Amino acid sequence: MIILTLYLIVLLLIKVFCYFNMQKLLGKLKLARVDGTIIKLVANISRVDLLIIDDFGMKALKGQQQNDFMKIIEDRHGRKTTIIASQLLVSKWYDVIGNEVIADAILDRIVHSSHRFDIKGKSLRKK
Repeated sequence: MIILTLYLIVLLLIKVFCYFNMQKLLGKLKLARVDGTIIKLVANISRVDLLIIDDFGMKALKGQQQNDFMKIIEDRHGRKTTIIASQLLVSKWYDVIGNEVIADAILDRIVHSSHRFDIKGKSLRKK
């Protein structure tokens, strides 16, 4: 309950935010690449004050997905706030990202400047 309240307060204070389920974000990036709007989409995502990426790690990133995710994280690093929600331990993120060099670059930007919240307990979705 406290986390939800803090979350709502943050959203009220932030001017522009964007929420994506990771799989939907990857799908949107793929479509934008096909229709030629990838630069505009990444720029728009990079500009929002708060980006929330939910369900990170449900599927491994493949090929261009690794580069697209790196570009978003790179553009936002040190400039804008990003929340990544995952049920995986951060140590497992290397496996999800796939490419070791890209994983190092992404995790270097995320881990060393982040605040982590490890939430334990029963799922609230079961209620």
